Amino acid sequence: MERNDLLDHIFWHTLTGAHARHADGGGGARRYTQGFSPIVAFADPARPDFAALAAVCDPGEPFYCDSWNGAAPPGWKIDAESTMFRMVWRGAMPAADPAPDAQALGPRHAAQALELALLCKPGPFGLRTIELGDYFGCFDGERLMAMAGERLRAPGLCEISGVCTHPDYQGRGLAKKLILKLVRRHLQRGDTSFLHVMRSNDAHQLYLRMGFEDYLESVVRVISREES
Repeated sequence: MERNDLLDHIFWHTLTGAHARHADGGGGARRYTQGFSPIVAFADPARPDFAALAAVCDPGEPFYCDSWNGAAPPGWKIDAESTMFRMVWRGAMPAADPAPDAQALGPRHAAQALELALLCKPGPFGLRTIELGDYFGCFDGERLMAMAGERLRAPGLCEISGVCTHPDYQGRGLAKKLILKLVRRHLQRGDTSFLHVMRSNDAHQLYLRMGFEDYLESVVRVISREES
């Protein structure tokens, strides 16, 4: 697949571009403001600017960090490490909205969305994450069964993220319908959908069958400043 600099460095381009108003930091480092997704990014992962990052991170505060694989500098520690796939949609336009009854999620749904994310662990998620894009949910009465929405973005690109289904409602294809709903919306406005999935997640094969292709596999770490 042809390389795309925006997609190669999507975390940095998002935090210095579309989501700059939701970011803190300077120099060669940025983080989402507290309350949003606990993610950091470096302008150059090969030469990460930890000095700039330290100024906006509390000791013990965990962050997800993509594409940096060097040794932790003094004052920092690596709490977890794995790899994830960045996948890009290469399928056709879904013929119709597969989830027409899905509700747009707003501030009144924030606590429910966070509760579902903490249960399902789709990746870094905060109380205000649903403010980063359009989020949709499937409800059983007032109970949130499943959700999916948008996070990272750059010109022509939009990430599908926060994909969750409550264990009580699995097997109904709810997450797949929400993903395809978002793909359709993206294609209609001229954007390409992409998403992230951990190597160990069985959903990787599902996404391949749906029409996503692997773009790259990168190191992902959870890092934090050491306590004094």
